[in-house]
Amino acid sequence: MASNFDCEKVKRRIEAVEKSLEEVGEITDPSKLVVGVDLGTAYIVLVVLNENGQAVATEMQFAQVLKDGLVVDFMGAQRIVRQLKEKLEQRICEKTGRTSFELQYAAIAMPSNTAEAECKAHKYVVEACGLEIINMLDEPTAANRVLEIQNGGVIDIGGGTTGLSIFKDGKVIYTMDEPTGGTHLSLVLAGNFRIPFDEAETLKKDSSRHREIVGIVRPVIEKMGTLVKNHLVGHEVHNLYLAGGTCCLPDFENIIEKQTGVATHKPVNPFLITPLGIAISAMDAMQLKNQAAGGRV
Repeated sequence: MASNFDCEKVKRRIEAVEKSLEEVGEITDPSKLVVGVDLGTAYIVLVVLNENGQAVATEMQFAQVLKDGLVVDFMGAQRIVRQLKEKLEQRICEKTGRTSFELQYAAIAMPSNTAEAECKAHKYVVEACGLEIINMLDEPTAANRVLEIQNGGVIDIGGGTTGLSIFKDGKVIYTMDEPTGGTHLSLVLAGNFRIPFDEAETLKKDSSRHREIVGIVRPVIEKMGTLVKNHLVGHEVHNLYLAGGTCCLPDFENIIEKQTGVATHKPVNPFLITPLGIAISAMDAMQLKNQAAGGRV
């Protein structure tokens, strides 16, 4: 079955987010800006969109305040989110000529099947920074706000977990999450080269050594593929789509495809897919909120 993946559309969206890391985009009405907050095991990313769904500004920071997608350092997570939020607000002020401005509305995402208590922890981290949560969803579903897959599986491989959402006619019919992600690749590299974990994390991002790195961590990627394959049993899935920074490694999609036996597609810079999807979910929620308010008598 042919893929319904619009590669060029996704590429344009991600390139706009990449650009917003350096340049602030178009702002017509600051009160309508929304932010997607991605609390990742390896990175925390905030993406701001305007009412037209265009990327306005993005900030990110390496962080180790979550483990396997769960908050383990509440104060550390709160501090980083607050700092990134303040950076975004300052950039928006400089763009609009305002002396002060505060982002108000946000969306967050968690690994699939996250316990209610952990969902609340994510929510409390972001709310403590002065943001109102207007949408919460799982990470693979957030990724699909960008990919717009009607039928197929979306795999979100973050720092701590591998998540899968299966879509049929645009609706989620199955989700799973397993505690294997980019952190496990870094642990393998640290052991192989006998270096500290932080150095292994840095090494993993060295594009000049990516081929060598893939050769070392291939068994972990194959394990991820096997986990996904096991959860595909009983479902008719003809295409898989990747999201998450770990997928940036070369040949990643081919390894997953070989393990699962399902055609696997990797968009440009999969690292930014989920943060952007979270922000899009915030924009959608804001539009619904405004429509509801406009319909009141």
